[in-house]
Amino acid sequence: MIPALVGLLASALLAVPALPPDTDVDYQLGGASAPAANVGIVVRDRTDPPVAGLYNICYVNGFQTQPNEKRFWRGHRDLLLRDADGRPVIDEDWGETLLDLRTDANRKALAAIMGHWVRGCARHGYAAVEFDNLDSFTRSDGLLTKRQAIRYAALLVGQAHRHGLAAGQKNLAGYDGTKVGYDFAIAEECGRYDECQRYVDDYGDQVLMIEYRTQDFAETCTDFGATHAVELRDRDLTPSGVHGWC
Repeated sequence: MIPALVGLLASALLAVPALPPDTDVDYQLGGASAPAANVGIVVRDRTDPPVAGLYNICYVNGFQTQPNEKRFWRGHRDLLLRDADGRPVIDEDWGETLLDLRTDANRKALAAIMGHWVRGCARHGYAAVEFDNLDSFTRSDGLLTKRQAIRYAALLVGQAHRHGLAAGQKNLAGYDGTKVGYDFAIAEECGRYDECQRYVDDYGDQVLMIEYRTQDFAETCTDFGATHAVELRDRDLTPSGVHGWC
């Protein structure tokens, strides 16, 4: 089967829960905390439990490694992207190694790993999964291509839908992820980089917007706060840090 059709076929076979309207989001990747009364959507790392009674989104770093997963990935070195000298290709901003998406075999092996994690999200009661770093190919020094990333993304979406979870696009504004079955998008700093409308063009009201600077938050609230969930957070997403809504 053509990989780009996997997510679409899974969507047709199994309905997944859409983002609820008229509520706020709390982006809690830096650690879990009790959400405010106005919050109906919570995003947490896959290692944290969901919140009973809310719409919970499980964070999975689909395209890069997590800094706290070094031990795990040492057992899967062949799936990490390396340059011509054999050195791992690193996202320097976050200290994360890029995953090697260049072959069909690698993409399938990586999707199987992510599928195991997604199954855990579903088992714990999450409604959706966010796959981070769709744009990792832009940081690969030309080793990865957009086409490879999209083919892999279709496999991830298929994994989410297979387990009854909605799949969220993260990064790569301007790419319409609905083509491979993504159901919603999480747009970090879309106000700062003037990208919010690009996500809205593809996903309508199924876009969550997270800002880290007060001036960007204010502008995003003005432009999209009436129709979309927008949150102001501290960049480290600490439990006791900034939590602000329009």
